[in-house]
Amino acid sequence: MLIVVGVVGVGLVLCLLTFLTDAAMAFAGPSPASSPPPRPGFERRVARQWTRDELEALRLVARRRTWTPSVSVAAYAKISRRSKRIVSVRFSHTRRWWCGLLLGVFLGCLIAAALFTKLDGSDPTNVLGLTPREVRLAERVREMEQQNQLLRRQLSISQNQLIQAWGNEGEDGAEKIGEGTGTGEQGATKCKEKEFGVPKCEVLHIAIVCAGYNSSRSVVTLLKSLLFYRRNPLHFHMVADAKAQVVLHALFSSWNVPHVEVSFYLTDNLAADVSWVPNKHYSGVFGLMKLTLNKALPQALKKVIVLDTDITVATDIAELWNLFSKFGPKQYIGLVENQSDWYLGKLWKSHRPWPALGRGYNTGVILIRLDIMRQSNWSQKWKLIAERDLTTLFSTQLADQDIINAVIKQHPEIVYNLPCQWNVQLSDNTRSELCYLEVTDLKAIHWNSPKKLKVKNKHVEFFRNLHLTFLEYDGNLLRRELFGCNHSRSITVPNPLSQEDECYEFRRARQTNYRTHLFFLDNEYDPTPDGFDVTLVATLSMDRLQMVEQLLKHWDGPVSLTLYMSDAEAQQFLSYTQSSEIIASRKNVAYHVVYKEGNFYPVNFLRNVGVQHVNTPYVFLTDIDFLPMLGLYSYLRKTLQNLHPDDSKKAWIVPAFETQRYRLSFPRSKAELLNRLDMGELFTFRYHVWTKGHAPTNFAKWRTATTPYKVTWEQDFEPYIVVRKDVPEYDTRFVGFGWNKVSHIMELHVMGFDFIVLPNSFIVHMPHAPSLDIAKFRTSPQYKR
Repeated sequence: MLIVVGVVGVGLVLCLLTFLTDAAMAFAGPSPASSPPPRPGFERRVARQWTRDELEALRLVARRRTWTPSVSVAAYAKISRRSKRIVSVRFSHTRRWWCGLLLGVFLGCLIAAALFTKLDGSDPTNVLGLTPREVRLAERVREMEQQNQLLRRQLSISQNQLIQAWGNEGEDGAEKIGEGTGTGEQGATKCKEKEFGVPKCEVLHIAIVCAGYNSSRSVVTLLKSLLFYRRNPLHFHMVADAKAQVVLHALFSSWNVPHVEVSFYLTDNLAADVSWVPNKHYSGVFGLMKLTLNKALPQALKKVIVLDTDITVATDIAELWNLFSKFGPKQYIGLVENQSDWYLGKLWKSHRPWPALGRGYNTGVILIRLDIMRQSNWSQKWKLIAERDLTTLFSTQLADQDIINAVIKQHPEIVYNLPCQWNVQLSDNTRSELCYLEVTDLKAIHWNSPKKLKVKNKHVEFFRNLHLTFLEYDGNLLRRELFGCNHSRSITVPNPLSQEDECYEFRRARQTNYRTHLFFLDNEYDPTPDGFDVTLVATLSMDRLQMVEQLLKHWDGPVSLTLYMSDAEAQQFLSYTQSSEIIASRKNVAYHVVYKEGNFYPVNFLRNVGVQHVNTPYVFLTDIDFLPMLGLYSYLRKTLQNLHPDDSKKAWIVPAFETQRYRLSFPRSKAELLNRLDMGELFTFRYHVWTKGHAPTNFAKWRTATTPYKVTWEQDFEPYIVVRKDVPEYDTRFVGFGWNKVSHIMELHVMGFDFIVLPNSFIVHMPHAPSLDIAKFRTSPQYKR
C-alpha cells in the first residue's frame, strides 16, 4: 500500500511541476528574443479585436452549436480557425501533463523497487536470487525437517524396542516350557528394558508426610502429577495423622490405580521423637516428621524419595530415582541447594538462621539411602546437633530443614547435590530464576511459601498453569495398566456385563467404584454430650451449589454434604467456599466429594457416603433443595431428648411442603405455614404429581396434632426422616431418578421400623430447574422400565 501511494505521489508531483512550468511560461509570455516587448495599451487593443458577432460565434463554438443567420459567415469562420488553434494549444499542454505523470509513475516504481530491495536486505551474491527473509524461512524449514527425521528415527527405535521386548517375553515363556538352551537367560537379560537407567518393573518408593484435611487435599495434585508421567510401579509411604489417614485410605481404595501400593504410618507413633524440638514453622510438629523416616519406614526398605505435599512433578519420577546410582559411598542424602538467601542471614538486620553449608539445602525433595543412614546412627546424630544449636537459637524456623542443614554443616560428606531443576523453589525471596533460566526443562515445582499459588514471582503464571493442569485433571484417566508388570494387582470386575443387555448402562453404574475424597474442606465438630445430636445429610451436584448457603442459614447444627463433581468442578467449589462468608465461617459442615464417572447421578451411593461419616447418634435424611424450618435443629434435639427412644427402629417423619415461588417469605411457625397453605402459597409436597409419595403422612391430622403420631407404611411412601446413624444403607443399584428413597423406606418397613410424624416440624421444597436425570426419566420409556 505504501509503495502504491509513493508511486502515485511521485507522478502527481511531476505532473504538477509540468503544469507550473506551462503556467509560468504563459504568464511570462514570449521570450524577448522572439517577440518585441508589448506596447502600452496592447492588452486593451487585443480585447477590442473581438466584435460582437465574433463573440457570439465563439459562444456557439464553445457550446458546439451550428451556425445561425444572426452571425456572419466571416465571423464564424474566423472564430472556428481561432478555436482550433486554442484546442491545439490546450491538447499540447495536456499531452505534456500526461507524459509528466507517466514519467513520475515510472520513476516512482524504480525508487520503490530500490527501497524494497534495500529494506528486504537482499543479497546480490545470492545465486538463487532469494531474499534474506526467504533464506531464513528455508533454513527454518530445513531445521524442522531435520527435527522430524530425528523424531521418526526415535519413534522407530522405540517401536523396535517394544517389539523386541514382546518377542523376548514370548521367548522367555517358551524357554520355561521347553529344554534349557541358553536363550531363556539371554531373553531375561533383554527383558529388563531400562528407562532412565531404571528397570522397567522396578518398584519406586515415595514417602510423603501428610497431616490434616487441607494437606490431604493438596497432596492429590502431587499424586496426579506422579501418576501421569510414571512408567514404573509406585509404592507410597504415607506418614499421616488420623484425619489424613481416613481421607487418603478412602481415596486410594476408591481410586484403585493399577500398580500402586500404599502403606500408612501414624504420626502419633512418631511424635515423641520430635515433639521436644521447639518449632515456629506453620506445619507444626508434622514439619519435623521427616527426621524419623529411618525409624518409621520398614527396615527392608533401602531407598526412598521424600516429597513435600506442595510439590508438582513435571517428568517421570524414575529420572530422580536413577540419581541414586550416582551417590558416593558415604553419601546417603540428596538435596537441592536452597534458592534464597535465608541461610546467608541477609534478609533482614536481626535475622539469625541455623548453621548451613553455603546457601544451605531445601528439604522439599530428598533422596535417602535408608540403609546407610541407619548405619551412620542418624537418629542420635541429628538429636545431638539439634540440642547443641537450640541452646543459642532456641527454636527452629524451617522445621526439619534447619536441623538437616546443621547436620550437613558438620558432616558435608553425607550430601549429594541434586540438579536445581528437581526443586524449583517459589518462595517470596527466591532466586530460582537463576536455575530455571539456564536449564532446558523443569522437573519439580515447589510452592514452599505459606502463600502457595499467590506467591510473588514474575513467572508465577507459567508455574501456576502447570499446577492447575494437574489440579483439574480427571483422575479417572490415570487408572491405566503398566504392561509387562504382572506382579502388581489390577482392577477386577466382579461380573462381566453384556452390552446387548437393555439395562447395560444401569447395571454398569452399580458396579462403578466412584473415586471418593472425604472431608474435602476442614471440618471440626464434637457432638453434644446429651447423646441426641443430629446431623443433616444431603447430596448435591454443581447445579445445586447455590442452595448451600440458604440451607446453612436455616440449620445451625452439623451437616454432611456429599458433592458429585468433576475434578475441575471441585476446584470451582473450593473457590466458591473461600469467597462465601457463610460457608467459610462454618466448621461443622463436612463436604465429601465423589468424582463424576458414568452417565447417571449415583444418588444412593452419595447418601451412603454422607451417612457413613457422621459422628452424631442421629441423622436427618433430606434433600438439598429443601429448607428446614427455622430452629428445626434445636427442636429435633429437644424432641428426641424428651421422647427417649427405647430402641433404634424408629423413623421420625418431618412433613414436607413445597412452593412454586422463587421469592418466598419463609414461614416462621406452624401457624404461619397453615395460613400459607390456606392462601395457596404453599402445598403439600408433590400432591399434584406424586400423591402416593407423602399421602401416608396424613397432613389433615398434622394440622391439628400437638403430639407425635404413628402412621402406617403404604406402597411408594418416601418421607424425609430422622433415624439413628446405624440405619441400613441405601441400595446403590438405584441410580439417577426414581425409586431410590422408596426402596429405602420399604426396607425399613420390612425390618420393622415404626414411622412417627413430628407435629411441630416441617421442611419446604424450593423451586428449581429440573435435573438431567428427571428429564431422562420423563422422556425415555426405557429409563422408566
